[in-house]
Amino acid sequence: MSSNVHHSQEPAPIVACTISRDVQNFDLLIEDMEAALGESWGDLGFGEALAFFTQPDAEALEFVAIAMDQEDEDDLVLLGEIIHQARSRNIRVILIAEDVSPAALHQLLRQGADEFVPYPLPENELEAAIQRIRAPEPAPILPEVDERSTATARKSTHDREGVVMAVQGIAGGTGATTFAVNLAWELCNVAKKGKANPRVCLLDLDLQYGSVSTFLDLPRRESVFELLSDTESMDGDSFTAAMIGFEEKLQVLTSPTDMLPLDLIGSDDINRLIAMARQHFDYVVIDMPRTLVQWTEAVLNSAHIYFALLELDMRSAQNALRLKRALQAEDLPFQKLRFALNRAPGFTDLSGKSRVKRMAESLGISIDLMLPDGGKQVTQGADHGMPLALSAAKNPLRKEIAKLALSLHELGQSEADAA
Repeated sequence: MSSNVHHSQEPAPIVACTISRDVQNFDLLIEDMEAALGESWGDLGFGEALAFFTQPDAEALEFVAIAMDQEDEDDLVLLGEIIHQARSRNIRVILIAEDVSPAALHQLLRQGADEFVPYPLPENELEAAIQRIRAPEPAPILPEVDERSTATARKSTHDREGVVMAVQGIAGGTGATTFAVNLAWELCNVAKKGKANPRVCLLDLDLQYGSVSTFLDLPRRESVFELLSDTESMDGDSFTAAMIGFEEKLQVLTSPTDMLPLDLIGSDDINRLIAMARQHFDYVVIDMPRTLVQWTEAVLNSAHIYFALLELDMRSAQNALRLKRALQAEDLPFQKLRFALNRAPGFTDLSGKSRVKRMAESLGISIDLMLPDGGKQVTQGADHGMPLALSAAKNPLRKEIAKLALSLHELGQSEADAA
């Protein structure tokens, strides 16, 4: 270990260490460690850390602060092993990162790091992180009447788990996000007078270009990235804390603040997220990225209905055919797909209807939903951050989506009554 620990006649026990390629690159960390711990800390290089953990001096360690920057991303395997060895010895880990990619952070957090603090360090943030890891684990709370009532209020309004509906655009600009946002909002208001409206959440899983927050004029939260980065430790409180309400009815998990790789999350993460959402809501609407990713299969398997939006053009036809072949080749439940034609021809457009029929027959699919062209009001409503029901209630697209939401809700209620 290096000589950054100041010695006296009776050296203070070492309760923490910084671990970095060169701690001098993190001068603010040195200052904050001295302010928080005085002389009770030391520093190690990456190559020294694993050997030090086996020495008697390491037994007194409470935590280590691993400091890294972009140059250290080539050493993720070594850093992961350092985190693993520290946690195996009940040593807590604070990860301090400067200009590190979200994928690298995600990997290290999954390895078991307890806290993440960006560098340059925000004022008092390191001390707050130290206090959090030093805080004793909260004792389990025995269930009481009030606790049970609170838990029930957060659950869905029936004994069944919530219904999952995914929405994906077959081609760019087919209106998938518009459809997902307005369907979720209509489901929030679908109950008849005298009955409670169902609880609905909208999950924006397009980690790169997700625009649900724009369509509803909602801020993006840093807690979304934290939630997705560590779904293994997700509970009901952290899940609901990452969401934001719209008009006190619809709960939304927006896309993260930064553009992230789609493989940041995996199928296990998606399954945990959907399972948690189903426990808390009657309807879970998922706005999918247009790209097929590894975890698309997890959503497809979990969804009760998977809406695929397309238009009456060649690109949509070709993509629909390719999607059909891909799902059938992997023996995935293609039958869950419900193709919705956006900007469908009007009632009197006989030639347009004939084209729709020929398109469906040539692709070997059924177009189950015909969505009329909502015109400029759709774009204007999205720009103002409002669903069509609030910005243009008489819009024909809004009426069709409202009709769909009502039929879906009535179908769900009839199945619940039958059960």
